[in-house]
Amino acid sequence: MTEFVLAAAIGVLSAAGTWLLLRPRTFQVIKGLSLLSYAVNLFIFSMGRLRSGMPPITAKGAERPELYADPTPQALVLTAIVISFALTALFLVVLLASRGATGSDHVDGREPAE
Repeated sequence: MTEFVLAAAIGVLSAAGTWLLLRPRTFQVIKGLSLLSYAVNLFIFSMGRLRSGMPPITAKGAERPELYADPTPQALVLTAIVISFALTALFLVVLLASRGATGSDHVDGREPAE
């Protein structure tokens, strides 16, 4: 049941992120990129578990791989969180500069014709 909930959460985050990426306003595109990065982080983190509920490192002499979780995906996800935070901050600064220069927050810089 836990695997289904995790897979559903990753799917919902991916779908919402993709849908927001296709929107015309820049802030929605930035939120879509954030949701997609959360989905990828969850996916990488969930794939790194060799066995659920086990510590990442075991005692000396118990080097059997089925007794521990791989710490590499945890480190990769932590690095990805830091990078995505910096990237989001950069995108927000570019968004504000673009809005100030064009007077619009649409991706192409123009309001749609109605």
